[in-house]
Amino acid sequence: MNPQPLYDLSPVLHLMLMSIVVALGPLSWLWLRNKNAQPVRRLQALTLLVLFLTFDLVMFGAFTRLTDSGLGCPDWPGCYGNASPTGAHAEISKAQEAMPTGPVTHSKAWIEMIHRYLAMAIGVLLVTLTAATWLQRRRGSPVSTWWPAVTLAWICLQGAFGALTVTMKLFPAIVTLHLLAGIVLLALLCRQAVAYEHAYSGAARAPISPAARAWLVAAAALLWLQIALGGWVSTNYAVLACTEFPKCQGSWWPGMDFREGFELWRELGRTAAGEYLTFAALTAIHYAHRLLAYAVFVVLAWVAWRLRAIEPLRRQGRWIAGLALLQFATGLSNVVLDWPIVAAVAHTGGAAALLVVLTWALCESRADRTAPARLKPQGSSA
Repeated sequence: MNPQPLYDLSPVLHLMLMSIVVALGPLSWLWLRNKNAQPVRRLQALTLLVLFLTFDLVMFGAFTRLTDSGLGCPDWPGCYGNASPTGAHAEISKAQEAMPTGPVTHSKAWIEMIHRYLAMAIGVLLVTLTAATWLQRRRGSPVSTWWPAVTLAWICLQGAFGALTVTMKLFPAIVTLHLLAGIVLLALLCRQAVAYEHAYSGAARAPISPAARAWLVAAAALLWLQIALGGWVSTNYAVLACTEFPKCQGSWWPGMDFREGFELWRELGRTAAGEYLTFAALTAIHYAHRLLAYAVFVVLAWVAWRLRAIEPLRRQGRWIAGLALLQFATGLSNVVLDWPIVAAVAHTGGAAALLVVLTWALCESRADRTAPARLKPQGSSA
């Protein structure tokens, strides 16, 4: 029997048609809801819609990974050369019969393909957003055409990482980059949404002290690093290397192998030399994420507290505080409750939401050396 080729482009036209049909649903709803709105407001509404669906895509991507469905269809972009698992019923049944708990089953195939359908529909929406922005720019609207173009190019890169995730058999570095590319897409869409709001309302970015701006940048940078570590933990299945809190394996500093754990270019479960990954390496991956989480939580709490004094960013401060608490709760649940899928998916969603809120705050503000007093918390006499 010939193995299934990793790339099979025969269902591409069917998949493109399906993605257009899926995208027509939210586009129709958006048009009916905003048909009397001004053009720039419609662009902002479309951007927010794509942002919401991309957030859902990141969450569903986490669900796909956590249910071991990343190879539910072993080829790309279809499933055994078909546009849906229905057409591949015989091949999936054969694979499932040979290995009932293996990577290819009917449920896993559907999970994987639904993830691809949503990603392709978002691609169609981004093409629509880019074309609409260029049209409004030609008509004289004060909107930038570069951000939608960059975002459209980025989702193409994201699609390439999605293909490599399948064809390279869940290679940890590729899976982690796929997650990070999805988070970048969220940040790009958030930036666009704020830009459309400013173009519509004529509002300027809020002036804040350089210190407040620096704390926002530091929080965002730390969060990016923490998301990368979280992706590395998840893709290496290192969550259960420590099943207690705050200690790990009964120790404040368990046995760890950071060199082996952070070899980036290697197959799943193996070292670069081809040997099985040791438990000490998995422990190092888990514990590095946990240690940085303490620092991230403290910085986010500090930023949330400081933003209380900045009227234009007070809402973002409340969001940061609430999401940081959610991250602590879901992260702790993953450790002590044996990695429940609801908590694990929520943990990914919380990280993505935090990044969006921090991006929102950064896009709504600018450093202004004439406004140092706005950094002080309310009621402070200092």
